Amino acid sequence: MAEAGPLKKLPLDALWRARAKKFGGFAGYDMPLEFEGLIAEHTWTRQHAGLFDVSHMGPSFLLQPQKQEQHLAGEDAHKRTASVIERIAPADIQGLKPGQVRYTMLLNSAGGVLDDFMVARPAAADSAGHLYIVVNAGCKEEDWALIEAALNGEAQLVRADENCLLALQGPAAVDALAASIPDGADTLRAMSFMTLERLTTKAFGTLIVTRSGYTGEDGYEILVSADAAVALAEALLAHPEVKPVGLGARDSLRLEAGLCLYGHDLDPATSPIEADLAWTIQKRRREAGDFPGAERILRELKEGPSRKRVGIRPKDRAPAREGVEILKDGKPVGIITSGGFSPILGAPISMGYIEAQFAEPGTQIDLLVRGQPRAGEIVALPFVPHTYVRKGKAS
Repeated sequence: MAEAGPLKKLPLDALWRARAKKFGGFAGYDMPLEFEGLIAEHTWTRQHAGLFDVSHMGPSFLLQPQKQEQHLAGEDAHKRTASVIERIAPADIQGLKPGQVRYTMLLNSAGGVLDDFMVARPAAADSAGHLYIVVNAGCKEEDWALIEAALNGEAQLVRADENCLLALQGPAAVDALAASIPDGADTLRAMSFMTLERLTTKAFGTLIVTRSGYTGEDGYEILVSADAAVALAEALLAHPEVKPVGLGARDSLRLEAGLCLYGHDLDPATSPIEADLAWTIQKRRREAGDFPGAERILRELKEGPSRKRVGIRPKDRAPAREGVEILKDGKPVGIITSGGFSPILGAPISMGYIEAQFAEPGTQIDLLVRGQPRAGEIVALPFVPHTYVRKGKAS
């Protein structure tokens, strides 16, 4: 994780200082935590559109060295760069189509997760052999060092975290973004979930836009230069459906969506299979078994893991937060890794790991909250249905 030290400022720090009521440190950055209040911001995002500053994350590009670009183009260039990342991640990155985004993980030799991240293949012809990668804030220095070590001169890592990364999330996100970027409106509306576009705009310069996010809602993440970030943020906030949302609501939204938070629901001892992320390892990679920790992961795919990540609904109003033990018939069988209150359900929700034999939805368990066993139940994830715009259903 990132070392302690003076907190870094976001490119939009001054804009948020004038609006936010609560700031706090996260992953080495001074972040806006709340504007109106967590529940209000959370609910607004589910019903309208929330604007999040996620510039603390680690956007970067993998490029083919110029001497190789002279000899490689198109699919050959892409496969060359993708094969480098496949040395440390289990996804089929060579199989990415132009403009496609994929969620995957960096793995250690034991099959544990070092971080989860997004990787995308740009569609433009002049981006042959390029990949766009966004890693987590708290691990980005370690992640980039790991990627650099795997490159072996076959690709070049270019950091892009001097820029601003904004996430616009919620059912009104498409209309708000299209209205704010009229010269890219048609392209933005045509995008579907987990796709990428590079836009050249008059007002904001070049933007890297993915239709993605970590709230379970439809939305976009936009990489914009620091120089143009204020103008873009102000244009978005001028839309009546958009309000700024802090880090607190971002966490409660991702929990409702049943999405993992690295360092809590994922760590170096936990495999993708235990985390219910087997879908992130595509057929070609399973058949090849040529990724770190493949022996363990393939065994767990075949035989099942000893424990599984599950959703949990406490049956009273007491939240079961990280570190709470899960009991079955009075015996410890698991641990909570994320927990809090769901504004949409009006009740506490949790995720955690439990022995596989007790992972079936409907299983009755107890949660040891402040030393007191409290009734709970294993439930299916997500807690709140996702509303992603899939291919063929773009707005």
